[in-house]
Amino acid sequence: MTDTAAPAAPASQSGPAPAWQPLAGVRVVDFSALLPGPLAGAILADLGAEVIKVEPLAGEGVRHREVLAPILHAANRSKTSLAIDLKRDGAAKVVEQLARWGDIALESFRPGVAARLGIDHASLSAVNPQIISCSVSGYGQNGPWRDAPGHDLNFLAAGGAFAFSGHWTGRPRRSGLPVADLLGAGNATIAILAALNECRSTGRGMMLDVALMDAVLFGVSMRHGLDGDGGTGDSPYPTNDLFATADGREIALGVGTEEHLWQRFRTVMEADMPMILEGRFDTDAGRRAHGDALFAALSETFLRRDAADWMARFEAAGVPANLCLFPAEAVVSDHVRARGFVRDVAGHHLSAFPASADGRQPQIRAPAPEAGAGTREILATLGFAPAAVEALLRDAVVADSQTGGAKP
Repeated sequence: MTDTAAPAAPASQSGPAPAWQPLAGVRVVDFSALLPGPLAGAILADLGAEVIKVEPLAGEGVRHREVLAPILHAANRSKTSLAIDLKRDGAAKVVEQLARWGDIALESFRPGVAARLGIDHASLSAVNPQIISCSVSGYGQNGPWRDAPGHDLNFLAAGGAFAFSGHWTGRPRRSGLPVADLLGAGNATIAILAALNECRSTGRGMMLDVALMDAVLFGVSMRHGLDGDGGTGDSPYPTNDLFATADGREIALGVGTEEHLWQRFRTVMEADMPMILEGRFDTDAGRRAHGDALFAALSETFLRRDAADWMARFEAAGVPANLCLFPAEAVVSDHVRARGFVRDVAGHHLSAFPASADGRQPQIRAPAPEAGAGTREILATLGFAPAAVEALLRDAVVADSQTGGAKP
């Protein structure tokens, strides 16, 4: 695979970090679509796995919805693409060879669909008993809700995440990030790596069932517990929130229980907001008890100065505060450049899986492929003779980027 992904900036003065590819030699067949499954596949690819993206003849859905284009580029980098109609006669023999080739199979269909397409664990393991199948779905493979439709918002609601607003005042609101999808992708990746380790000792594959709602519930349990029943709230500090400034920007203020940070913040604010010195705000309990008044006064005071003015004051005093950046601002910051995980890949800023090992980093080896761009090469690797490949193309069982694939 051609290395077309150059670092946006050197990780250090000595150049880009050496590659960390601990999964080199691991083979992944990625039948999944949208974000959770493909993201798990992308993480595995960053860590060195060879990943074949299996998608419909015209390409998966994110190729045809402009608002989802960032998912295409981010979650499908370093993969090759096989475009195939799994419902056509002739597709089964391609799937059989994919099962022989792969160590891992990912799918994200609603329960029952994979079996109808012949890509469920029972079908794949009949060919390759060592294959690890990972199903990523909304509500899992069993239970009364297993067949219910849903998206990120629904799984967050079902898992209890919307009991918590995230702000001192106001009703719960959804995040701009698809939290359930991201948590689910992480859970799927961890489960796959654990299964790989187990398979090395047992020689047997297995079927992994990862539900996005379960991932949300797991996350809620870590921060809030699972016993809240109404009126829970979740913002413990009126000084730990977002505040708008005079120039329309917002500052994230991270002042919590640490008394020394509160005193630093108090010193910065006292000239513009004398009430902050009142005795009712001397203790953590007092600040919480009078949180509505404190939050309202802070919100009004922040509007008196531009963000740069506030940030200069906070940085000088050592107050934990950050300007809320746009992504395009974040990627050019000196800190992000120094970390070295963000790369310019075919004109798109992408983040490699952000973990380093002894100074080595995961690598983005290539941009997202065109749909079907690897069809001929993949089929040849799977053992199909040139005449058989042409027959599959002619019968519209598969497509390449010239005959039927969609461009990224």
